[in-house]
Amino acid sequence: MSAPGAEANGEQPQPGYEQAAARVEEIIRRLDSGEASLQETLALLAEGKALIEQCAAELAAVGGALEELRLDELVARLEREADA
Repeated sequence: MSAPGAEANGEQPQPGYEQAAARVEEIIRRLDSGEASLQETLALLAEGKALIEQCAAELAAVGGALEELRLDELVARLEREADA
């Protein structure tokens, strides 16, 4: 999900979760290869950290939404049981 107006401001749109996770895997492979220079390693680490934080935030949001669904289901079940 990209931030609104990100492209208009000259910023790169944020990749979706799947693209971010795939990019993290690419970064790990590049770092594991041992072929990256120090500058490239630092840049890859910074990019990877940002992508991991983005993925964690998206997972937390999904987890929160799932928890809300479970609470809604519990309330509905309790209401049905109270009416019975």
